[in-house]
Amino acid sequence: MARSILQGSSRLTWRSSCMSRAQLAPRIGAPCARAFASKPVFEEKHMVGLKVNGTRMMDTLHATCDFGKAHPYGSGGPTETGMARLTLNDDDKKVREWLRDELIGLGCKVAVDKIGNMFAALPAQENGLAPIMMGSHLDTQPTGGRYDGILGIMAALEVLRTLKENDIQTRRPIGLVNWTNEEGARFPKTTLGSTVWAENMALEEAWDMKEVPSLAQDSRNLCNVKQELQRIGFLGDVEASYRAQPIAAHFELHIEQGPILEDEGLKIGVVDRAQAYNWFEVEVTGRDSHAGTTPFNLRSDPMVAAASMITQAKRVAEAHGGLATVGIIQALPGSINTIPHTVRFTLDIRHHETAALKQQYSATHKEFESIADSQGKNVNFTLKIWTLNEATKFDEGVVDAIEASAAAALPAAEAAGGKKLFKRMVSGAGHDSCAVQTRLPAGMIFTPTRRGMSHCPDEYCSPEDCELGAQVLLGAVLRYELKDRRKA
Repeated sequence: MARSILQGSSRLTWRSSCMSRAQLAPRIGAPCARAFASKPVFEEKHMVGLKVNGTRMMDTLHATCDFGKAHPYGSGGPTETGMARLTLNDDDKKVREWLRDELIGLGCKVAVDKIGNMFAALPAQENGLAPIMMGSHLDTQPTGGRYDGILGIMAALEVLRTLKENDIQTRRPIGLVNWTNEEGARFPKTTLGSTVWAENMALEEAWDMKEVPSLAQDSRNLCNVKQELQRIGFLGDVEASYRAQPIAAHFELHIEQGPILEDEGLKIGVVDRAQAYNWFEVEVTGRDSHAGTTPFNLRSDPMVAAASMITQAKRVAEAHGGLATVGIIQALPGSINTIPHTVRFTLDIRHHETAALKQQYSATHKEFESIADSQGKNVNFTLKIWTLNEATKFDEGVVDAIEASAAAALPAAEAAGGKKLFKRMVSGAGHDSCAVQTRLPAGMIFTPTRRGMSHCPDEYCSPEDCELGAQVLLGAVLRYELKDRRKA
């Protein structure tokens, strides 16, 4: 099955190379190729028996993971690999082209904006209305898994396939968006594409962002975002803005990336909030000298200072009920027997409350100053802000639609055990929906993650849980569309 999907993709890729500008609509709300004027508009009764095809969705997910598969684990089966599909690399180009062709095959028009975000929607009764979108991302961590972001895109595609094959017509268009550089791994800004679209970051600043040296093919010649968008053919001509590419609401299915659902025996997380998080690059400078001839009392060692800063950041986070993580460390000049003159490290700090995170940051900065002072006058540090993200409260109307859909999808289990198999919860990670919520209604659905492990090759969500998540996504979008129509 996986082979046939990818073989079909190669044929569609040939077709896409011949697409005219008319096929790539400047706005997804523009009139679409297929008219549905004669069909009755969708009603609540049509939801009875309307099901996603879970087998098809999982076959598609694993087939497209051939674009960027890496890091085998377990018995080495065909789906037992992780992913290394860094944003805007060659594999990202291939999977984007595949997705574009699939969407065109469904009758959607595809628009690509100037930061590479991809938008598409099915035809509707009133195509001029802003669409209800299902979004996530296709880029991964360098040692990522098959579900983070990818499940959200494949579930959205499966919902569109289900609507199309059941001849479901809605008043508003329903569509899919693939956001650029959600991970922030290769280019150090999470949710880059959605943040630019929300006009919370200037396009030129995003274009100029250079790749992280540790993930670059040539660390002496770093590429920026705009160069790579041009290289892979996804530098669109649509303005990257919620004004130019408006949406009515944004739904995102995602693995939890944590242990709560699995530990509590739950199946669906109805995400109503997401915690605040900030990223920094800390640079500590000192004086390089010989490791064998320089006594401790005459050293200005930035590595010792950096090590103390890292451990103290953890203590401060624990005291404030937050989190702190160091993911990259670089020492210069990088010689075994030379005390470094510069040490750089990244710092990720998080908290459920924005105000508490600010207090955690202030306390951390104060500790860093004290540590630098303790190492002598020649040890100094600077702290460069990479990203600041406040805590998010998702739209109540979107959250209610998700909760109602979860209740409809899980009634048998609840009746048997007397326990709800879903609950409202907070996202510990940042997501594109957080950026969208700064401008327009958004919400998220979580599925369980085995052992709570993510950003690793053996990240896993069972096929049954993936299908259930997609079913809740389908029901949530349709419920929201019905309520929106009744208001109108």
